[in-house]
Amino acid sequence: MSPSLRSDSPEMSHPPKPSSTSTSRTCLQRRSKRFWMILAAVLVALALGLAVGLGVGLTKKGSGNTSPSEPTSTPPPSNNTNNGTLWTPSAGTTWQIVLQGALASNDPSLNVTVMDIDLFDNDASTITALHSQNRKVICYFSAGSYENWRSDSGQFKKSDYGKALQGWDGEYWLNTSSANVRQIMRARLALAASKKCDGVDPDNLDAYNNENGLDMTAADAEDYVAFLSREAHSLNLSIGLKNAGEIVNATVDMMEWVVNEQCVEYKECALYQPFIAAGKPVFHIEYPSSAPSVSTSQKTAICGDASTQGFSTIIKGMDLKSWYQLC
Repeated sequence: MSPSLRSDSPEMSHPPKPSSTSTSRTCLQRRSKRFWMILAAVLVALALGLAVGLGVGLTKKGSGNTSPSEPTSTPPPSNNTNNGTLWTPSAGTTWQIVLQGALASNDPSLNVTVMDIDLFDNDASTITALHSQNRKVICYFSAGSYENWRSDSGQFKKSDYGKALQGWDGEYWLNTSSANVRQIMRARLALAASKKCDGVDPDNLDAYNNENGLDMTAADAEDYVAFLSREAHSLNLSIGLKNAGEIVNATVDMMEWVVNEQCVEYKECALYQPFIAAGKPVFHIEYPSSAPSVSTSQKTAICGDASTQGFSTIIKGMDLKSWYQLC
């Protein structure tokens, strides 16, 4: 109740009560007046609302902001090493792999067509020097394991990796279906392209064949290989399968070569013959326990194995330093 209408106010007075006839007429007049006032107010409100709505709509249409814009993707780095043509080596191409530290330009192991070197440990000038010697360069990185010493290790989430790789300190199997893991691998491929690598050697694609702690399967590996192949090729990078013999038939058409370790020792070289049949290299390594002291009979057993026919086989120590023997 308003203070001016309080019953205890000394200023308040009671007007005389009007007759019933005058009361009815007055009420009708007031109702009629009130009706037209309300109708006028509603019409004004509708007119204003329509004008504002049209104005806002025209503003949005004119500014081009009718819907949220999609994020602009960063263009991939240029990789014109092969003049826009994907490098596709032939079966039997000679090669060498050195993953222990940076490669010296005067390394005696360079008498080959293809060098496989670490992506992180070698800068662009090393790759340029190898190109100047008319050699192709494959850049190695682990696509299937988290390595706690890599410069981008802080970008992984704890949920991205599972059990440790047996015998490899600081290394854990990755969930290769993780969107975060795949984004990191895109960045690694972009790094390889920026350094002008001709191709990439993504390691540890066979989590399905190990105690990975993530329930990764062969089907997961095939899907991941398809992803890596698409991303690499979009950057004009060749790419190879690494081991994973069980998925060779499903992936041979996606890859330009395969790198295999110890198929003679484990009697599984026949798994990789589809690459030879397709005219693609099998870059093959055996690690005799006696290396670098390898006897003639050991070398003959490795290089003369019938199941490796057509392979590009080398003999190395497990440390993957520059020492090697070429079959």
